[in-house]
Amino acid sequence: MSRRTHGLRGWVLQRLTALYLALFLVYLLAHLILSPPGSVRAWRAWVGDPLVNSAWAVFFAALLMHAWVGVRDVVMDYVGPAGLRLGVLFALGLYLFALGYWALVVLLAAAP
Repeated sequence: MSRRTHGLRGWVLQRLTALYLALFLVYLLAHLILSPPGSVRAWRAWVGDPLVNSAWAVFFAALLMHAWVGVRDVVMDYVGPAGLRLGVLFALGLYLFALGYWALVVLLAAAP
């Protein structure tokens, strides 16, 4: 990657993840408005469908990537000392990893 396109990868990733997040939220709202689940059992059955479960997994992955790129750029721009920057990025990465693991556990529990 050349120096001229250094931020291009992050910029493109932000736009692609934002697009997926927006489209998924439109789908989710449309589904909940047009055919709301009548019970927890119906909700679990819907989320347990392999296609829907996969879409949720991609949603959470996109959300975590979107958060990583966005907060990483803010930290890189506004946190001065290199050691503090590294510590903040490490804590952020650990936090996002834990959230991703938790989302995966929840999605696997919903799968049949």
